[in-house]
Amino acid sequence: MEQAEAHNGSGAGEAPSAGPAGARPPATPEGMALAYGSLVLMALLPIFFGALRSVSCAKGKNASDMPETITSRDAARFPIVASCTLLGLYLFFKIFSQEYINLLLSMYFFVLGILALSHTISPMMNRFFPVNFPNKQYQLLFTQGSGETREEIVNYEFDTKDLVCLAMSSVVGVWYLLRKHWIANNLFGLAFSLNGVELLHLNNVSTGCILLGGLFVYDVFWVSLLQGAAAPELVVFPQDLLEKGLEADNFAMLGLGDIVIPGIFIALLLRFDISPTEELVGRCPALLYLVPACIGFPLLVALAKGEVAEMFSYEENATPKEVPGDAKEGKTELEKKEK
Repeated sequence: MEQAEAHNGSGAGEAPSAGPAGARPPATPEGMALAYGSLVLMALLPIFFGALRSVSCAKGKNASDMPETITSRDAARFPIVASCTLLGLYLFFKIFSQEYINLLLSMYFFVLGILALSHTISPMMNRFFPVNFPNKQYQLLFTQGSGETREEIVNYEFDTKDLVCLAMSSVVGVWYLLRKHWIANNLFGLAFSLNGVELLHLNNVSTGCILLGGLFVYDVFWVSLLQGAAAPELVVFPQDLLEKGLEADNFAMLGLGDIVIPGIFIALLLRFDISPTEELVGRCPALLYLVPACIGFPLLVALAKGEVAEMFSYEENATPKEVPGDAKEGKTELEKKEK
């Protein structure tokens, strides 16, 4: 696993060799189960919490937290743009030294990772600040032009609590930059994933289908193009954690795109599931869905059993059946009981 070497706890290229050819020993079944089970959990957590936060994000009025909406045109172009970007990285790796490219990617991941982690922990950390905490509001505003032609480029609102979260995230950033430790890498990766699910919104289900279909083709053709690069856009978990502890270096990996892309589609379905309760309550007749359900399902079952005619000809008796022995007297069973 050449790509995983940059994520070990002692820094890139310092993993001890095993065996005469320097190959790592095979992972144990227990280590593989722990690693892949942890990857599944790390994939589910940002999707779950990111989808929940996307609901409140869609209702938010803060300009700094407004989601980015992906249209069908954006979804159709995304695989092409991603392919061009990946091809450009491949050419850069061929022309320039891989060491410098990895350093550039690490710096990129460092800066954006701090911002993403700060935004992720901010709602949770706000609960721990005392009531009398001196909190001040700030606004970062960049505009272009003047007068009526002025256009906002950046409009970000934050407060003192956000600055505290930013400082805490910077500690993790320095740890990642100096050590490339897999835990620091995962903290940034999970923050990226959660923010992506929260802030990237599909405008409808068909757009999600276009995006998923296009990226399926993209993944088939380009997944192995940059093997050997220390790409930071991964969450990893060591398969030899039980043997080497936190200094383990034999990693199972999962790309962030494999979390975010399905995640934004699931978040869209959650917002769709919630929207009828809030928008249609009091206006949507209950029989609009009760009638088709009550008629449709019995009719389908009758069709399957070939009993449609019997179902419609069936009739409950209004009066009890006459007793054969008393038919001449016209007495019913009910009349006999009353006597």
